[in-house]
Amino acid sequence: MARPPKCRLVCKEPDVTYFKPRGVPLRSLEEVTLTVEGLEALRLSEIEGLDQDEAAARMGISRQTFGRILAEARKTVARAVVNGMGLRIEGGNYKVVKRAE
Repeated sequence: MARPPKCRLVCKEPDVTYFKPRGVPLRSLEEVTLTVEGLEALRLSEIEGLDQDEAAARMGISRQTFGRILAEARKTVARAVVNGMGLRIEGGNYKVVKRAE
């Protein structure tokens, strides 16, 4: 029996949950889904500039798990941008925690 996934810690729910290419009607778009913890991994790595060890500690997961989440998030965003797809941000296994930073 597989071990249940550990809950990932994120600092807040996303304010914006959908992106789409300009000029393409929503009804004709294919879309991909980025999980909330994937968005948090991108934020910690790309915006805050944390290394994987620091970012993993903030999310309460191992460095290897953080690396997998980050790689999948980057792939999802790249697919959406390169292929002109809608990007929906939702779901995942996460818990919102407030941090004093």
